[in-house]
Amino acid sequence: MSARREARLVSPPPPAPRGPLSRGVVSALRDGTAPPPPASAADAEPYGDDLQLALYVLYELHYQGFEGVDDSLEWDPDLLALRRALEQRFLGALRADVPPPVSAGRALDDLQVEPVGDDGTSVSHFLQREGETRHLREYAALRSLYHLKEADPHAWVIPRLHGRAKAAMVAVEFDEFGAGRPDEIHARLFADLMEDLGLETAYGHYLDAAPAEALATVNLMSLFGLHRALRGALVGHFAAVEVTSSPGSRRLAKALRRAGAGPAATRFYDEHVEADAVHEQVVRHDVVGGLLESEPGLEADVVFGVQATGLLEDRLAARILAAWREGRDALRLVPA
Repeated sequence: MSARREARLVSPPPPAPRGPLSRGVVSALRDGTAPPPPASAADAEPYGDDLQLALYVLYELHYQGFEGVDDSLEWDPDLLALRRALEQRFLGALRADVPPPVSAGRALDDLQVEPVGDDGTSVSHFLQREGETRHLREYAALRSLYHLKEADPHAWVIPRLHGRAKAAMVAVEFDEFGAGRPDEIHARLFADLMEDLGLETAYGHYLDAAPAEALATVNLMSLFGLHRALRGALVGHFAAVEVTSSPGSRRLAKALRRAGAGPAATRFYDEHVEADAVHEQVVRHDVVGGLLESEPGLEADVVFGVQATGLLEDRLAARILAAWREGRDALRLVPA
């Protein structure tokens, strides 16, 4: 058995609020006060820090929870009512902002079209070409909120799939969870990458440092995963991640090697170059294909999942690259 510290052994403390919604949620968890009423979400900026943090905290009750917070609050009706209102605000913005719908096949084909050279919008291209160790550390810190729980929300869709789609989804998730070997769980490999870069590996450590754009990419997985009605969108999100992972991972592995990172850092992305090249075909033909074969009416939802994933990843990339090109940190603050 590994002697390495498990990144999710201890629940993190609640984060610092960023506005009235997140303040009300954190207060409800810490002090037992009534959370903000659902109507308070109506005018909130859907992609803003306050709404995204409030939603992230409410979703986290279904994962690791928070230090000193009663686990029974996971199903508190007042918190769930607020969460529903926040979700509707977020989901409404996503539906308004994604591109016009296309077929699922076209949406997946578009994901495979790499820009000619670097079009200036790709974090992995930037890091491969000119990224310094500080950039790689910031990127890993930001993505830790995603990668330390990467496969978990996708697993929620398994009971909602059938036949070929379910079998293929389980096969891919089996790899994500280490194929039965705890030291090979992909979240564990990302924690090893963080340790190699001198970062804190404790689950949720960089929550206060992460901007709204980073929180939104994680919230999207939880939004789709927690709702059976959005199972098609969850499959679309899963497909978008797997189809785009291999080329981006190859660039990030090269960036880490160029910066002199150790083998534990590069292994996470090397693993994704190999594994996701295989997963891409399984997901496209068996997960998506199997789902649409049994439930063809979900095609628009699959496409929405693909497009919403791209929209939020592009927003995060724009935030990161703008900061780096101006010589600023991409983190909201430097964690202790």
